[in-house]
Amino acid sequence: MPRPALALALIRGVHTAIYVVMAGSVFAILYAGVTGAAGVWLWVALALMAVEIVVFAGCGMKCPLTAVAVKYGAAGENDTFFPERLTRHTLVFFAPLIVVGLALVAARWSASLVV
Repeated sequence: MPRPALALALIRGVHTAIYVVMAGSVFAILYAGVTGAAGVWLWVALALMAVEIVVFAGCGMKCPLTAVAVKYGAAGENDTFFPERLTRHTLVFFAPLIVVGLALVAARWSASLVV
């Protein structure tokens, strides 16, 4: 495998892993907000989400790994091992879930402080 192809495969692999972890974090936060469950896993998910939000906001609401993948030959938005049709609407799909999950967690925490 030529070096650019190897680099692209590595970038796509790392990006796919990050995508899966971040999707899991979104659903963990939403689950915590809906059920009131909590634990170390929630704090980890919240920390990961905070980092993701800062990175996205700092990069103009685009993933910085996309530009790196394109540099090494990725076609368009095909910067993970998932089909592009699945990842094309990531922000539109996950942003409302993040907002709702964070709002629910915040509401549960503020309600528990009032008692």
